[in-house]
Amino acid sequence: MAGKKGKKRSETCNCFPLSDEENVTSDLMDTTLNQRRPAGWRAIPFVLGNETFERLASYGLMANFMVYLQREYHMNQVEAATILNGWSAASNFAPVIGAYVSDAFMGKFWTIVLGSFSSLLGMMIMTLTALLPPLRPPPCADEDLQQGQCIPYNGAQLGVLMVSLCWLSIGTGGIKPCSIPFSVDQFDLTTEEGRKGNSSFYNLYYTTQTIVLLITQTVVVYIQNDISWALGFGIPTLCMIFAIVLFFVGTRIYVYIKPKGSVVAGVAQVFVAAYKKRRFYIPVDGVDGQFYDPPLTTSLLCVRELHLTTQYRFLNKAALVIDDEVNPDGSCKNPWMLCTIQQVEDVKCLLNIIPIWVTSILGFLAMNQQGTFTVSQALKMDLQFGSKIKIPAGSVGVITLIAIAVWLPFYDRVLVPALEKITKLEGGITVLQRIGVGNLFSILTMLVSGFIETKRRNSAISHGGPDGVAPMSVMWLTPQLILIGFAEIFSIVGLIEFYNKQFPEHMRSIGNSLIYLTFSLASYASNWIITIVNDVTGRSGSSWLSGDINTSKLDKFYFVIAGISLLDFVVFMFCARRYHYRGSVRIN
Repeated sequence: MAGKKGKKRSETCNCFPLSDEENVTSDLMDTTLNQRRPAGWRAIPFVLGNETFERLASYGLMANFMVYLQREYHMNQVEAATILNGWSAASNFAPVIGAYVSDAFMGKFWTIVLGSFSSLLGMMIMTLTALLPPLRPPPCADEDLQQGQCIPYNGAQLGVLMVSLCWLSIGTGGIKPCSIPFSVDQFDLTTEEGRKGNSSFYNLYYTTQTIVLLITQTVVVYIQNDISWALGFGIPTLCMIFAIVLFFVGTRIYVYIKPKGSVVAGVAQVFVAAYKKRRFYIPVDGVDGQFYDPPLTTSLLCVRELHLTTQYRFLNKAALVIDDEVNPDGSCKNPWMLCTIQQVEDVKCLLNIIPIWVTSILGFLAMNQQGTFTVSQALKMDLQFGSKIKIPAGSVGVITLIAIAVWLPFYDRVLVPALEKITKLEGGITVLQRIGVGNLFSILTMLVSGFIETKRRNSAISHGGPDGVAPMSVMWLTPQLILIGFAEIFSIVGLIEFYNKQFPEHMRSIGNSLIYLTFSLASYASNWIITIVNDVTGRSGSSWLSGDINTSKLDKFYFVIAGISLLDFVVFMFCARRYHYRGSVRIN
């Protein structure tokens, strides 16, 4: 009979197959189950250290890359921006492919290894372009560069550069989608200690990434601009070598998850089986044997056993047992005709997540504007800080990084424990509530940005000099930069935690890759909105986004983004209120 106790689930019928764990060291073994115990925080320094140094390497390589292309390859602004945007798009899409390869074929560990060595190869080639003169055009004076009289790059030099970028994109595709899920695998989510460690890990992860960005935008950029491009690229390359070594040091205590085939095929099986049984009626009561529910294989990695729900009820037909679809040993005869309850509920989880993911794309619009138009605002403001320090316009984003680095530890160590006592929820608030708070901060950021821009433009028009610089300190941008930092803390970290907790266990890499796909789609959406606003407002002869920021209406554009974000927030709330969590935990 289907669902009979003690029967082992057939691998041919498994949509999201349960993983075997490699047995390497005896001190972390469970002798009863012959499985490795998750080492928790003992393993995190090696995994997170690898990710941190890899980010330091890649961010350090690319933080000033636009300048490198213009100065050393004599590219104009359009050529350099085209290459940089193309590489950025490829790097944000590559994690989707890497996640599929990881979950279906290679596993997280070996995908990270492949990505690490690919990144190292790309960095070494990039460093060689700065170190070996034949790999780039001959030097050119600044005056000749501005007048476009420098010798351009040739096809071979551009080819070497593109090969480097290709390897870097492959590396990004291997590391980004797997590092967080691989870290989550190291926690035993069946214990309170493991769950709390897992929740704190997301905040720690984003804090370390923020510190890395802070270092690359200051120290590494200074070395590249004022000392040597070869040294500025060489240091990140050495960091990547150290990251690989550190990652391999922890191999004896890692928990390894082995993939067992394409998860995409497993999802398709549920829809196909439900369609083939569309003419059958679903019984009202869940009588034993009517739905295929073999027991899960015991696992220390907290693979949650899900019960059949009435949501998306038509999919339940995929688990409906008809005639002799089950073998005597409890396995199903045809996985395209019969799926388990666990398979069906996992697919339902995916359908629930899609609306949240879609709304998060427009939720990132405010972050996109702070990375572009904020610099334009800073260029027309007083950049002097004190009597001796002049802040580079491109470095004002450091304020956001400082806000994140200060607030995240406070949030994790002080605010979350206080909220847990009040709400009795693990983490203090739900992850969707956290994302919603981040969306509210995004709206507030755009409103504040609009008001500050109105004041800046009026100051520039009334009291500005011939260069159009307003007699107004660039530190006036601090409120909007701090607010967008709060938006990142709640939205991005919340989405990272949401995807890793709510996605089926064997699709975590794919879930994590959605973050980077969201960044990519948000960038395209931002460009689309900018184009529409520029075209529509330009018909009257004065575009809101003209070349001169003092004659444009950037503040009105900010208010438009705030309005779009508000509408997106309403849709998000509608979807969030109807979302059913997988295994939310209350604190007694």
